[in-house]
Amino acid sequence: MKDSPDIAEVEAAVRTLLRWAGDDPAREGLVDTPNRVARAYREFFSGYAQDPQAVLSATFEEAGDYDDMVLVRNIRFESHCEHHLVPIVGLAHIAYLPGKRVVGLSKLARVVGLYAKRLQIQERLTSQIADTIFDALQPRGLAVVMEAQHMCMTTRGVYKPGSTTVTQRLLGLYSSDAPLRKEVLAALRSPHTKEPFHA
Repeated sequence: MKDSPDIAEVEAAVRTLLRWAGDDPAREGLVDTPNRVARAYREFFSGYAQDPQAVLSATFEEAGDYDDMVLVRNIRFESHCEHHLVPIVGLAHIAYLPGKRVVGLSKLARVVGLYAKRLQIQERLTSQIADTIFDALQPRGLAVVMEAQHMCMTTRGVYKPGSTTVTQRLLGLYSSDAPLRKEVLAALRSPHTKEPFHA
């Protein structure tokens, strides 16, 4: 990123936060914390340095005559809320109806991970994942459903532990064909979700 601060600036900022929290950054247990936080943030937000489109660049046509649903459920992801810099932890579920091309299943999980490792809101994260996959594969239909717990709701503010946010983006036939939409949402429903996804 242009004008990105160096690690010394990051460490200084962490020391400021430690002092603001009421602790002493010079005490033994915190001496190395600024460097550890800097390295952790580099990992948490590594998605900025990677191109999700490139992950899906290697598609293939060798699926025989298979033209039914391809579904991957329970892709765990960890992201961070852009409003409070606290974790968002959840599961992504992806299904698509192949057009002419398919992709390795692990690539779908990688796309989820790359977008998740950026500052996010869940709505945008859902759209980014869906739009990227749809553009790369041009499937007849695509559905992405995400369910997550937001620490900004469960550990601060309203303090509502156990609350889950569900978002979805349906494209192609999964958006326009009501029976197919109902079928895919039923298939994508996670065992962790008590209510069916909205059709």
